[in-house]
Amino acid sequence: MTATAPRFGPSPVRLLLAATVLIGTLIGALLAGANPASAHAALTGSNPKDGAVVATAPSNVTLTFSEQIAMGNDSIRVLEPSGKRADKAKIRDLGTGGKVMYGVDLLPGLPNGTYTVAWQAVSADSHPVSGAFTFSIGAPSETTASVPDQEAGGGVVGVLYDIARYASYAGFVLLTGGAAFVLICWRRGASVRPLQRLVVQGWVTLTAATLALLLLRSPYTSSGKLADTFDLGGLRDVLQTKTGAALSSRLMLLGAAALFIAVLFGAYAKREDETEKRDLSFGLAIGGTVVAAGIAGTWALSEHASTGIQPGLAMPVDVLHLLAVATWLGGLAALLTALYRAPSIERAAVRNFSKVAFGSVMVLAATGIYQSWRQVGSWSALTGTAYGQLLLAKVALVVVMVAVAWISRRWTAQLSEAPMAEAETDEAEPEPEPATVPEGADAEEAHGSDISVVSETSKVSADPERAAQLARQKAAVATAEKKRNRDADHERSGLRRSVLAEAGIAVILLAVTTVLTSTEPGRTEEETAKGGSAQAAATTPQEPTEIKMPFDTGGRNGKGTVRLTFDPATSGANEMHVWIARPDGKPLDVPEVKVAFNLKAKRIGPLPITPDRITAGHWSAAAVQIPMPGDWQVQVTVRTSDIDQTTIDKNIKIG
Repeated sequence: MTATAPRFGPSPVRLLLAATVLIGTLIGALLAGANPASAHAALTGSNPKDGAVVATAPSNVTLTFSEQIAMGNDSIRVLEPSGKRADKAKIRDLGTGGKVMYGVDLLPGLPNGTYTVAWQAVSADSHPVSGAFTFSIGAPSETTASVPDQEAGGGVVGVLYDIARYASYAGFVLLTGGAAFVLICWRRGASVRPLQRLVVQGWVTLTAATLALLLLRSPYTSSGKLADTFDLGGLRDVLQTKTGAALSSRLMLLGAAALFIAVLFGAYAKREDETEKRDLSFGLAIGGTVVAAGIAGTWALSEHASTGIQPGLAMPVDVLHLLAVATWLGGLAALLTALYRAPSIERAAVRNFSKVAFGSVMVLAATGIYQSWRQVGSWSALTGTAYGQLLLAKVALVVVMVAVAWISRRWTAQLSEAPMAEAETDEAEPEPEPATVPEGADAEEAHGSDISVVSETSKVSADPERAAQLARQKAAVATAEKKRNRDADHERSGLRRSVLAEAGIAVILLAVTTVLTSTEPGRTEEETAKGGSAQAAATTPQEPTEIKMPFDTGGRNGKGTVRLTFDPATSGANEMHVWIARPDGKPLDVPEVKVAFNLKAKRIGPLPITPDRITAGHWSAAAVQIPMPGDWQVQVTVRTSDIDQTTIDKNIKIG
């Protein structure tokens, strides 16, 4: 039979059009905008601020984050210039009204110098985050304090944890997609050994990876030491977290999955009655869907989907996305296994998988658009962040994979037109004994010896041992003949090549998808960058605030002008200068000057300040402490004689 490559008609145009519409819809959704969504927690503020210089030692250090985090008593460490701990190692939750703030009290009597604050926490999407900054008491100084140069989640433990994450996704894909392929596309595949091994290997891989993630979780989020993997105390702490609960739930669901596999490849594969088999397949489909959705939910409940905006919608969408990925990619792996390892595969099975794959791609497109809108949200985040660039790579891989799948579909169409006797032969003939040709003989030699074997059958019919040997030889010849016919099937070979190309792209696609789950979403990365810029701007010393106020005490030489400067006009320590001048601009020396600050919006004050006289007409006060930013009212009392004085006021912006 002459084989012809599939002809490419107008379908590629329709494919490119569909891809263009898909990408256009994605871009439109991204540019539609949305409320902020968080994923990895980010430090949005601190007191003292990074790089700040305070006049006196604060009583505590506070950190503000963009979302809820998990912290232990050693999550915030404050180090003296000498490297000694300067905090009491007791974390306090100071958050109110939805604000996420944690603090640690400092030891009394701290010396002047530069202090280092190192922090480490676990964000609500289960990923560890860490950082460090400095502030100074009195004046900056050299410091010998050292913080870990390894980021949270790095090192050997981080590498092993990432490998386990990749393995868990791969195992889920093989387990779910392989089982779905058998139940939906090729029920006879339940008795095919290579397919059974594929699904069981997926279950083993997912189970082993889940156990590894559970054991590595404690050192991954805290110490980073591989020796702490089997620390029972750390494991107990992990089980009390959201991620620990998700991993332990996954293990229990894998127990149910083991029962599902036993029934699928045991009782179901051996059923002969079609009615019984149909009923059992319905029950397996329902039970398998519930178990698969539950396993997918363990990711949705503990990672990106569980945080940020619309978590109630994002989590079921994430479950659908994972199930669609597993059904498509896992089914592709099962089809590839059947094409290369199974003696034959029905044409209907290939056509059924083509329909299932198309439906999976549609679900992936819909759920992927929503997830992209939620995690990216802008052009700049799509093209200027690692998450956005990985997402573009994923979209490109999906488009290429769909194009290759279309080629496979064309081969499938030709396959359905060509006679395929081996499938029917497999149905009619019993499975041959697993005997082999004598060692050293190939298939051609076995075929050539078939005539002589048959001719000698009558001579040795009385010899049972010889009869058994002849039966094994005949079976080996038949098997070799089938393999030769299968390999000579050009349509099948073309389909195998295109499916193999799909599988190669699928491996890369699965790797990119796994990396995306541990990458900070583009929207959050941009918000963090903006927050960092705002914090840096806030810590930059501002220009001194200056106000001028005329006064009149009513007595002799009672008129003049008060000029007050406040530097740097931020919360914390400030330096204040007051100048008193006559109407002609010359300095006016008065007996007394007093200043008070009031923050009426918060009912704070008055905060009285008595400046020191520096020279005629000039008073000064150092380290004026302003507790918080706001619109403060400054009251200045000027006394020009024993009985003549007045109080004037004006508002200034501090903070």
